[in-house]
Amino acid sequence: MTGWVSTDLLDRVRVRLVDADRDPTPALIAEALRAEAGGVLGDADLLRALHLLDTEFRGAGVLDAVLREPGVTDVLVTGPDDVWVDRGQGLRRAGVGFGDEAAVRRLAQRLALSAGRRLDDAQPWVDGRLPGIDPGSFGVRLHAVLAPVAQGGTCLSLRVLRPATQGLAALAATGAFADGAEDLLRRIVSGRLAFLVVGGTGTGKTTLLAALLGEVDAAERIICVEDAAELAPSHPHVVRLVARPANVEGVGQVGVRDLVRQALRMRPDRIVVGEVRGAEVVDLLTALNTGHDGGAGTVHANSPDEVPARLEALAALGGMDRAALHSQFAAAVQVVLHTARTPNGQRVLSSIGVLERDDRGLCTVVDAWSRTRARGPGLDALTAILRRREGDV
Repeated sequence: MTGWVSTDLLDRVRVRLVDADRDPTPALIAEALRAEAGGVLGDADLLRALHLLDTEFRGAGVLDAVLREPGVTDVLVTGPDDVWVDRGQGLRRAGVGFGDEAAVRRLAQRLALSAGRRLDDAQPWVDGRLPGIDPGSFGVRLHAVLAPVAQGGTCLSLRVLRPATQGLAALAATGAFADGAEDLLRRIVSGRLAFLVVGGTGTGKTTLLAALLGEVDAAERIICVEDAAELAPSHPHVVRLVARPANVEGVGQVGVRDLVRQALRMRPDRIVVGEVRGAEVVDLLTALNTGHDGGAGTVHANSPDEVPARLEALAALGGMDRAALHSQFAAAVQVVLHTARTPNGQRVLSSIGVLERDDRGLCTVVDAWSRTRARGPGLDALTAILRRREGDV
Protein backbone atom coordinates (compact mmCIF):
# COMPACT_ATOMS: atom_id res chain seq x y z
CA MET A 1 0.00 0.00 0.00
CA THR A 2 1.05 3.61 -0.50
CA GLY A 3 1.02 6.81 1.58
CA TRP A 4 1.24 6.45 5.33
CA VAL A 5 -0.17 2.88 5.37
CA SER A 6 2.93 0.77 5.89
CA THR A 7 3.26 -2.92 6.59
CA ASP A 8 4.62 -2.05 10.02
CA LEU A 9 1.52 0.05 10.78
CA LEU A 10 -0.82 -2.74 9.73
CA ASP A 11 1.08 -5.25 11.86
CA ARG A 12 0.81 -2.97 14.92
CA VAL A 13 -2.94 -2.63 14.34
CA ARG A 14 -3.30 -6.40 14.06
CA VAL A 15 -1.48 -6.87 17.39
CA ARG A 16 -3.71 -4.26 19.03
CA LEU A 17 -6.86 -5.93 17.74
CA VAL A 18 -5.75 -9.37 18.90
CA ASP A 19 -4.80 -8.02 22.33
CA ALA A 20 -8.19 -6.29 22.62
CA ASP A 21 -9.84 -9.73 22.87
CA ARG A 22 -13.07 -8.31 21.43
CA ASP A 23 -15.01 -8.83 18.23
CA PRO A 24 -13.12 -6.71 15.63
CA THR A 25 -16.00 -4.51 14.51
CA PRO A 26 -15.37 -1.79 11.90
CA ALA A 27 -15.51 0.80 14.68
CA LEU A 28 -12.88 -1.03 16.73
CA ILE A 29 -10.63 -1.45 13.67
CA ALA A 30 -10.92 2.27 12.84
CA GLU A 31 -10.13 3.17 16.47
CA ALA A 32 -7.03 0.96 16.42
CA LEU A 33 -5.89 2.44 13.10
CA ARG A 34 -6.16 6.01 14.36
CA ALA A 35 -4.37 5.16 17.59
CA GLU A 36 -1.44 3.44 15.87
CA ALA A 37 -1.19 6.06 13.10
CA GLY A 38 -0.95 8.87 15.63
CA GLY A 39 -3.52 10.98 13.81
CA VAL A 40 -1.45 11.48 10.64
CA LEU A 41 -3.33 9.02 8.40
CA GLY A 42 -5.23 10.63 5.51
CA ASP A 43 -8.87 9.83 4.84
CA ALA A 44 -8.14 7.88 1.66
CA ASP A 45 -5.43 5.75 3.29
CA LEU A 46 -7.61 5.28 6.36
CA LEU A 47 -10.46 3.91 4.24
CA ARG A 48 -8.14 1.60 2.29
CA ALA A 49 -6.55 0.24 5.47
CA LEU A 50 -9.94 -0.11 7.15
CA HIS A 51 -11.27 -2.14 4.22
CA LEU A 52 -8.18 -4.38 4.16
CA LEU A 53 -8.27 -5.09 7.89
CA ASP A 54 -12.05 -5.48 8.02
CA THR A 55 -11.81 -8.07 5.25
CA GLU A 56 -8.99 -9.85 7.06
CA PHE A 57 -10.59 -9.94 10.51
CA ARG A 58 -14.18 -10.70 9.65
CA GLY A 59 -15.67 -13.86 8.13
CA ALA A 60 -13.17 -15.88 6.12
CA GLY A 61 -11.18 -12.85 5.04
CA VAL A 62 -10.34 -12.68 1.34
CA LEU A 63 -11.93 -16.14 0.93
CA ASP A 64 -15.32 -15.02 2.21
CA ALA A 65 -16.75 -13.93 -1.13
CA VAL A 66 -15.61 -17.16 -2.82
CA LEU A 67 -17.17 -19.31 -0.09
CA ARG A 68 -20.48 -17.50 -0.54
CA GLU A 69 -20.71 -18.28 -4.25
CA PRO A 70 -23.58 -20.67 -5.06
CA GLY A 71 -22.34 -24.15 -5.88
CA VAL A 72 -18.90 -23.80 -4.25
CA THR A 73 -17.99 -26.96 -2.33
CA ASP A 74 -14.29 -26.47 -1.49
CA VAL A 75 -11.78 -23.66 -1.18
CA LEU A 76 -8.13 -24.71 -0.81
CA VAL A 77 -5.09 -22.56 -0.04
CA THR A 78 -1.57 -23.88 -0.57
CA GLY A 79 0.22 -20.53 -0.71
CA PRO A 80 -0.44 -16.79 -0.74
CA ASP A 81 -1.01 -16.81 -4.52
CA ASP A 82 -2.21 -20.41 -4.70
CA VAL A 83 -5.94 -20.42 -3.94
CA TRP A 84 -8.19 -23.03 -5.57
CA VAL A 85 -11.96 -23.45 -5.69
CA ASP A 86 -14.26 -26.31 -6.66
CA ARG A 87 -17.60 -25.16 -8.05
CA GLY A 88 -18.66 -28.68 -9.00
CA GLN A 89 -16.47 -29.06 -12.11
CA GLY A 90 -13.13 -29.77 -10.44
CA LEU A 91 -10.50 -27.42 -9.04
CA ARG A 92 -9.87 -24.03 -10.65
CA ARG A 93 -7.83 -21.03 -9.54
CA ALA A 94 -10.01 -18.77 -7.43
CA GLY A 95 -8.68 -15.41 -8.62
CA VAL A 96 -7.95 -14.15 -5.08
CA GLY A 97 -4.80 -14.20 -3.01
CA PHE A 98 -3.03 -13.11 0.16
CA GLY A 99 -0.34 -10.53 0.72
CA ASP A 100 2.13 -13.04 2.10
CA GLU A 101 2.48 -16.34 3.97
CA ALA A 102 1.95 -14.58 7.30
CA ALA A 103 -1.51 -13.49 6.14
CA VAL A 104 -2.47 -17.10 5.36
CA ARG A 105 -1.21 -18.21 8.77
CA ARG A 106 -3.13 -15.43 10.56
CA LEU A 107 -6.36 -16.39 8.83
CA ALA A 108 -5.89 -20.08 9.63
CA GLN A 109 -5.24 -19.32 13.29
CA ARG A 110 -8.21 -16.97 13.54
CA LEU A 111 -10.55 -19.49 11.93
CA ALA A 112 -9.25 -22.20 14.28
CA LEU A 113 -10.01 -19.93 17.22
CA SER A 114 -13.52 -19.33 15.87
CA ALA A 115 -13.98 -23.11 15.76
CA GLY A 116 -12.85 -23.39 19.38
CA ARG A 117 -9.60 -25.10 18.39
CA ARG A 118 -5.91 -24.44 18.93
CA LEU A 119 -3.45 -23.87 16.08
CA ASP A 120 0.15 -22.90 16.80
CA ASP A 121 3.68 -24.27 16.64
CA ALA A 122 2.92 -26.76 19.43
CA GLN A 123 -0.28 -27.95 17.69
CA PRO A 124 0.44 -27.36 13.97
CA TRP A 125 -2.76 -28.85 12.51
CA VAL A 126 -6.44 -28.50 13.24
CA ASP A 127 -9.81 -29.97 12.34
CA GLY A 128 -12.87 -27.94 13.16
CA ARG A 129 -16.21 -26.60 12.07
CA LEU A 130 -17.12 -22.97 11.48
CA PRO A 131 -20.59 -21.43 11.56
CA GLY A 132 -22.58 -21.29 8.32
CA ILE A 133 -21.51 -18.60 5.86
CA ASP A 134 -25.11 -18.15 4.71
CA PRO A 135 -28.56 -19.45 5.71
CA GLY A 136 -28.33 -22.22 3.12
CA SER A 137 -25.31 -24.00 4.61
CA PHE A 138 -24.67 -26.18 7.66
CA GLY A 139 -21.32 -24.55 8.20
CA VAL A 140 -17.77 -24.93 6.91
CA ARG A 141 -15.43 -27.79 7.71
CA LEU A 142 -11.98 -26.40 8.51
CA HIS A 143 -8.63 -28.13 8.19
CA ALA A 144 -5.30 -26.35 8.42
CA VAL A 145 -1.63 -27.30 8.70
CA LEU A 146 1.11 -24.83 9.58
CA ALA A 147 4.69 -24.68 8.33
CA PRO A 148 7.16 -26.33 8.67
CA VAL A 149 4.93 -29.42 8.80
CA ALA A 150 3.43 -28.09 5.58
CA GLN A 151 6.71 -27.39 3.84
CA GLY A 152 5.36 -24.96 1.28
CA GLY A 153 3.67 -22.81 3.93
CA THR A 154 0.31 -22.86 5.67
CA CYS A 155 -2.25 -25.13 3.97
CA LEU A 156 -5.90 -24.29 4.50
CA SER A 157 -8.84 -26.46 3.39
CA LEU A 158 -12.43 -25.27 3.69
CA ARG A 159 -15.42 -27.41 2.70
CA VAL A 160 -18.86 -25.82 2.56
CA LEU A 161 -21.40 -28.17 4.16
CA ARG A 162 -24.53 -27.52 2.16
CA PRO A 163 -27.61 -29.55 3.06
CA ALA A 164 -28.28 -32.45 0.71
CA THR A 165 -32.01 -31.98 0.04
CA GLN A 166 -32.62 -32.94 -3.59
CA GLY A 167 -35.12 -35.71 -4.26
CA LEU A 168 -34.78 -38.55 -6.75
CA ALA A 169 -36.90 -36.76 -9.34
CA ALA A 170 -34.69 -33.66 -9.14
CA LEU A 171 -31.54 -35.76 -9.52
CA ALA A 172 -33.07 -37.61 -12.45
CA ALA A 173 -33.80 -34.27 -14.13
CA THR A 174 -30.07 -33.42 -13.97
CA GLY A 175 -29.16 -36.63 -15.81
CA ALA A 176 -27.74 -38.36 -12.74
CA PHE A 177 -29.48 -41.63 -13.65
CA ALA A 178 -29.48 -43.55 -16.91
CA ASP A 179 -32.46 -45.59 -18.11
CA GLY A 180 -33.89 -48.01 -15.57
CA ALA A 181 -31.92 -46.79 -12.54
CA GLU A 182 -34.54 -44.55 -10.97
CA ASP A 183 -37.14 -47.33 -10.83
CA LEU A 184 -34.62 -49.74 -9.32
CA LEU A 185 -33.66 -47.20 -6.67
CA ARG A 186 -37.28 -46.64 -5.65
CA ARG A 187 -37.80 -50.40 -5.33
CA ILE A 188 -34.63 -50.75 -3.25
CA VAL A 189 -35.94 -48.15 -0.79
CA SER A 190 -39.54 -49.39 -0.64
CA GLY A 191 -38.31 -52.99 -0.32
CA ARG A 192 -36.25 -51.95 2.75
CA LEU A 193 -33.00 -53.29 1.32
CA ALA A 194 -29.92 -52.14 3.20
CA PHE A 195 -27.45 -50.32 0.97
CA LEU A 196 -24.12 -48.54 0.90
CA VAL A 197 -23.42 -45.57 -1.33
CA VAL A 198 -19.77 -45.66 -2.37
CA GLY A 199 -17.57 -43.43 -4.47
CA GLY A 200 -14.64 -41.06 -4.49
CA THR A 201 -14.45 -37.60 -2.97
CA GLY A 202 -17.00 -35.16 -4.37
CA THR A 203 -18.96 -37.71 -6.42
CA GLY A 204 -22.32 -36.98 -4.79
CA LYS A 205 -22.58 -39.81 -2.25
CA THR A 206 -24.35 -37.72 0.37
CA THR A 207 -26.64 -36.11 -2.21
CA LEU A 208 -27.79 -39.51 -3.47
CA LEU A 209 -28.22 -40.86 0.06
CA ALA A 210 -30.41 -37.90 1.04
CA ALA A 211 -32.51 -38.32 -2.09
CA LEU A 212 -33.08 -42.00 -1.31
CA LEU A 213 -34.02 -41.25 2.29
CA GLY A 214 -36.59 -38.81 0.98
CA GLU A 215 -38.35 -41.82 -0.61
CA VAL A 216 -38.75 -43.62 2.73
CA ASP A 217 -42.35 -44.07 3.91
CA ALA A 218 -43.45 -41.09 6.01
CA ALA A 219 -44.52 -43.44 8.83
CA GLU A 220 -40.93 -44.57 9.40
CA ARG A 221 -38.44 -42.99 11.82
CA ILE A 222 -34.95 -42.36 10.44
CA ILE A 223 -31.96 -41.83 12.75
CA CYS A 224 -29.04 -40.21 10.89
CA VAL A 225 -25.57 -40.27 12.45
CA GLU A 226 -22.92 -38.00 10.93
CA ASP A 227 -19.42 -36.77 11.55
CA ALA A 228 -20.40 -33.40 10.04
CA ALA A 229 -24.01 -32.40 9.42
CA GLU A 230 -24.85 -32.64 5.73
CA LEU A 231 -27.88 -34.89 5.41
CA ALA A 232 -31.22 -33.07 5.26
CA PRO A 233 -33.61 -35.49 3.55
CA SER A 234 -37.09 -34.35 2.69
CA HIS A 235 -38.79 -36.59 5.23
CA PRO A 236 -41.11 -35.73 8.14
CA HIS A 237 -39.40 -37.88 10.79
CA VAL A 238 -35.62 -37.57 10.77
CA VAL A 239 -33.48 -37.42 13.93
CA ARG A 240 -29.96 -36.15 13.24
CA LEU A 241 -27.07 -36.95 15.59
CA VAL A 242 -23.76 -35.18 14.88
CA ALA A 243 -20.37 -36.11 16.32
CA ARG A 244 -18.40 -33.61 18.37
CA PRO A 245 -14.60 -33.26 18.58
CA ALA A 246 -12.74 -32.79 21.82
CA ASN A 247 -12.36 -29.23 23.06
CA VAL A 248 -9.08 -27.37 23.52
CA GLU A 249 -8.55 -29.24 26.82
CA GLY A 250 -8.86 -32.55 24.95
CA VAL A 251 -12.16 -33.59 26.55
CA GLY A 252 -15.81 -33.75 25.51
CA GLN A 253 -15.40 -35.82 22.35
CA VAL A 254 -18.48 -37.66 21.07
CA GLY A 255 -17.64 -40.06 18.26
CA VAL A 256 -19.74 -41.55 15.48
CA ARG A 257 -19.42 -44.99 17.08
CA ASP A 258 -20.94 -43.65 20.31
CA LEU A 259 -23.83 -42.15 18.38
CA VAL A 260 -24.57 -45.34 16.44
CA ARG A 261 -24.97 -47.11 19.77
CA GLN A 262 -27.29 -44.37 21.01
CA ALA A 263 -29.33 -44.59 17.81
CA LEU A 264 -30.14 -48.21 18.61
CA ARG A 265 -31.95 -47.04 21.75
CA MET A 266 -34.06 -44.41 19.96
CA ARG A 267 -36.62 -46.73 18.36
CA PRO A 268 -35.25 -46.39 14.81
CA ASP A 269 -36.96 -47.84 11.76
CA ARG A 270 -33.83 -47.10 9.74
CA ILE A 271 -30.32 -46.28 10.94
CA VAL A 272 -28.14 -44.25 8.60
CA VAL A 273 -24.45 -43.36 8.98
CA GLY A 274 -23.55 -40.34 6.85
CA GLU A 275 -20.04 -41.62 6.22
CA VAL A 276 -18.53 -44.82 7.55
CA ARG A 277 -14.87 -44.05 8.09
CA GLY A 278 -13.83 -45.93 11.23
CA ALA A 279 -14.66 -48.60 13.78
CA GLU A 280 -18.33 -47.58 13.69
CA VAL A 281 -18.70 -49.96 10.74
CA VAL A 282 -18.83 -52.78 13.33
CA ASP A 283 -21.76 -51.19 15.15
CA LEU A 284 -23.58 -50.34 11.92
CA LEU A 285 -23.34 -53.90 10.57
CA THR A 286 -24.39 -55.26 13.96
CA ALA A 287 -27.41 -52.94 13.97
CA LEU A 288 -28.42 -53.97 10.45
CA ASN A 289 -28.20 -57.60 11.56
CA THR A 290 -30.57 -57.10 14.51
CA GLY A 291 -33.81 -56.31 12.74
CA HIS A 292 -33.13 -52.81 11.41
CA ASP A 293 -33.81 -53.37 7.71
CA GLY A 294 -33.34 -50.61 5.19
CA GLY A 295 -30.34 -49.00 6.85
CA ALA A 296 -27.72 -47.18 4.84
CA GLY A 297 -24.40 -45.40 4.86
CA THR A 298 -21.70 -43.99 2.62
CA VAL A 299 -18.16 -45.30 2.23
CA HIS A 300 -15.23 -43.73 0.44
CA ALA A 301 -14.18 -46.22 -2.26
CA ASN A 302 -13.18 -45.49 -5.83
CA SER A 303 -14.92 -48.59 -7.19
CA PRO A 304 -17.36 -51.26 -5.95
CA ASP A 305 -14.55 -53.85 -6.09
CA GLU A 306 -12.69 -51.91 -3.38
CA VAL A 307 -15.58 -51.95 -0.90
CA PRO A 308 -14.90 -55.31 0.83
CA ALA A 309 -11.23 -54.48 1.39
CA ARG A 310 -12.14 -51.00 2.60
CA LEU A 311 -14.60 -52.43 5.13
CA GLU A 312 -12.04 -55.03 6.24
CA ALA A 313 -9.61 -52.24 7.13
CA LEU A 314 -12.27 -50.25 9.00
CA ALA A 315 -13.58 -53.32 10.85
CA ALA A 316 -10.05 -54.14 12.01
CA LEU A 317 -10.07 -50.84 13.89
CA GLY A 318 -13.09 -52.12 15.80
CA GLY A 319 -11.53 -55.51 16.56
CA MET A 320 -13.49 -57.52 13.97
CA ASP A 321 -11.50 -60.02 11.92
CA ARG A 322 -11.83 -60.64 8.19
CA ALA A 323 -14.07 -63.69 8.37
CA ALA A 324 -16.48 -62.05 10.81
CA LEU A 325 -16.61 -58.87 8.71
CA HIS A 326 -17.57 -60.74 5.55
CA SER A 327 -20.18 -62.77 7.43
CA GLN A 328 -21.73 -59.64 8.91
CA PHE A 329 -21.45 -57.71 5.65
CA ALA A 330 -23.21 -60.41 3.62
CA ALA A 331 -26.03 -60.71 6.14
CA ALA A 332 -26.50 -56.95 6.68
CA VAL A 333 -26.18 -55.31 3.25
CA GLN A 334 -27.85 -56.25 0.00
CA VAL A 335 -26.97 -53.43 -2.40
CA VAL A 336 -23.98 -51.23 -3.24
CA LEU A 337 -24.58 -48.01 -5.18
CA HIS A 338 -21.52 -46.50 -6.87
CA THR A 339 -21.35 -42.79 -7.69
CA ALA A 340 -18.78 -41.17 -9.97
CA ARG A 341 -17.99 -38.03 -11.92
CA THR A 342 -18.11 -37.93 -15.69
CA PRO A 343 -15.24 -36.27 -17.61
CA ASN A 344 -17.24 -33.03 -17.70
CA GLY A 345 -17.63 -33.06 -13.90
CA GLN A 346 -21.25 -34.24 -13.66
CA ARG A 347 -22.06 -36.40 -10.64
CA VAL A 348 -23.87 -39.58 -11.68
CA LEU A 349 -24.92 -43.00 -10.45
CA SER A 350 -22.39 -45.29 -12.10
CA SER A 351 -23.63 -48.72 -11.04
CA ILE A 352 -25.93 -50.74 -8.79
CA GLY A 353 -24.38 -53.92 -7.43
CA VAL A 354 -25.46 -56.86 -5.29
CA LEU A 355 -23.37 -58.83 -2.83
CA GLU A 356 -22.33 -62.39 -3.51
CA ARG A 357 -20.15 -64.72 -1.42
CA ASP A 358 -17.55 -66.99 -2.98
CA ASP A 359 -16.50 -70.48 -1.88
CA ARG A 360 -14.26 -68.98 0.80
CA GLY A 361 -17.14 -66.96 2.26
CA LEU A 362 -15.71 -63.65 1.04
CA CYS A 363 -18.03 -60.97 -0.35
CA THR A 364 -17.78 -59.52 -3.83
CA VAL A 365 -19.91 -56.85 -5.51
CA VAL A 366 -21.52 -57.93 -8.79
CA ASP A 367 -23.04 -55.35 -11.14
CA ALA A 368 -26.82 -55.61 -11.54
CA TRP A 369 -27.06 -52.35 -13.51
CA SER A 370 -24.61 -49.79 -14.84
CA ARG A 371 -24.68 -46.76 -17.11
CA THR A 372 -23.08 -48.81 -19.86
CA ARG A 373 -25.01 -52.05 -19.29
CA ALA A 374 -28.60 -51.91 -18.06
CA ARG A 375 -28.68 -55.66 -17.45
CA GLY A 376 -25.65 -56.82 -15.51
CA PRO A 377 -24.84 -60.33 -14.28
CA GLY A 378 -26.27 -59.56 -10.84
CA LEU A 379 -29.67 -58.25 -12.04
CA ASP A 380 -31.47 -61.57 -11.62
CA ALA A 381 -30.25 -61.85 -8.04
CA LEU A 382 -31.34 -58.28 -7.26
CA THR A 383 -34.73 -58.83 -8.86
CA ALA A 384 -35.23 -62.00 -6.82
CA ILE A 385 -34.43 -60.13 -3.59
CA LEU A 386 -36.83 -57.32 -4.48
CA ARG A 387 -39.62 -59.73 -5.33
CA ARG A 388 -39.23 -61.54 -2.04
CA ARG A 389 -39.37 -58.22 -0.18
CA GLU A 390 -42.36 -57.06 -2.20
CA GLY A 391 -44.16 -60.31 -1.49
CA ASP A 392 -44.49 -61.35 -5.16
CA VAL A 393 -42.97 -64.80 -4.62
